Amino acid sequence: MKQSRRAFLKNSTLTVAGLGMMHSAYSGLPNFSTNDKINIGLIGARSKGFNILHHMMKTGQVNCLGICDVDQNVLEKRLVDIKDEFKQTPKGYGDFRQLLDNQEIDAVIIGTPDHWHCLITVYACQAGKDVYVEKPLANSIAECNVMVAAANKYNRVVQVGQQQRSGEVWNSAMQHIHSGGIGEIKKVNVWANFPYGMGSSKVPNQSVPEGLDYALWQGPAEKRAYNPNHVHGSWRHFWDYGGGLMTDWGVHLLDMALWAKKISHEPKTVLASAANYNMDTYYRETYEMMDVSYPMEDYMIHWSHTAGIQTGPYDKAYGVEFVGEKGVLLADRGDWSIRLGDKGESEKATLLAKEKFNFKGKSDMEIHVLNFLDCVRSRGVTNCPIETGRNVALYAHMGNIAARSGTQYLNWNEAAGKFNGNKVANQFIAPEYHGEWEFPKV
Repeated sequence: MKQSRRAFLKNSTLTVAGLGMMHSAYSGLPNFSTNDKINIGLIGARSKGFNILHHMMKTGQVNCLGICDVDQNVLEKRLVDIKDEFKQTPKGYGDFRQLLDNQEIDAVIIGTPDHWHCLITVYACQAGKDVYVEKPLANSIAECNVMVAAANKYNRVVQVGQQQRSGEVWNSAMQHIHSGGIGEIKKVNVWANFPYGMGSSKVPNQSVPEGLDYALWQGPAEKRAYNPNHVHGSWRHFWDYGGGLMTDWGVHLLDMALWAKKISHEPKTVLASAANYNMDTYYRETYEMMDVSYPMEDYMIHWSHTAGIQTGPYDKAYGVEFVGEKGVLLADRGDWSIRLGDKGESEKATLLAKEKFNFKGKSDMEIHVLNFLDCVRSRGVTNCPIETGRNVALYAHMGNIAARSGTQYLNWNEAAGKFNGNKVANQFIAPEYHGEWEFPKV
């Protein structure tokens, strides 16, 4: 670790008082003209974070002033990538706190592993930055809650990386559902069967590679010996860092199930069963196979994944099936279709729907980043505001908690913010922060 947060705040121009003064100076209302470019910083540059930055750079509306990554090899490559393609020379940082100290940066992209989303988002809000944070919003229920509090207290624009909220296919499907196209929806089936959910092949612990600040990579998580499976690409299979398929694809697809009924309330009851096989050859903690149900008064959402068996309903590896009184709407990122009546009628309706509602325009990501940049200028509400990201993250986390607690059946008390009568499950609501890191207070 290069320096503690306390040392950073002491030595930086962003003292604790300075954070408050900066917020006061920003007042949540930066002045952008139509032609002004937005100054962007990226934190977490290896994969998805850089993909988001790349989409923003292609709009021609941003300057990249800084890129931060704890892996020097990744950092150096991304600095070259931006210089070669966009002729810009952002400053490189090994510690995100130093990037946040740059008062010229208007907004940050957070593309780190999930266990870092909370602290960086809260610090960014305190530093007067708007935030594009990857999904899931955070790695725990309590972290999601404090992130919402920070965004609201410091009046920041936040876009959560659930880009389907901006996608043409999904918006078209929702318009059809909300207009009564398939009648009242009673049940939604959601599935995502991807092989990466198996984890990676086992390898022994190793020495930390040159250039990687592994202590900073772990951050508030419990310290572990270095293993390649803990980091780049495989981290989401370990509870300290992520929640497996349930919080990866789960937040994308469960979000569609909630959107269909315009649900903003938290789950009341969660039922789950889960299992892991092939543990002799694969290294993971999260679940390979899982079924989760969210029963409501007049609505049921059911999630399932089988990482080792990619085929799913309708021969789709992933999808959402909205079961209505007048028919079924089947959707994925490519198109949506309707299933009605007998076989002939079903085929006719499916062909009609695919012809009309197949993906033709900009990608979900293109629209999502443009929406974020527009809202940074206008101070408007993004397509996936932090409250929306929080809500679906809670559904996904509660599915994992129901399985991890061993009870399989949980009742959530929204007013109290805990599960009724289940001490084991309640232990998973908030993480324990380790080392110099403290759970943020807002």
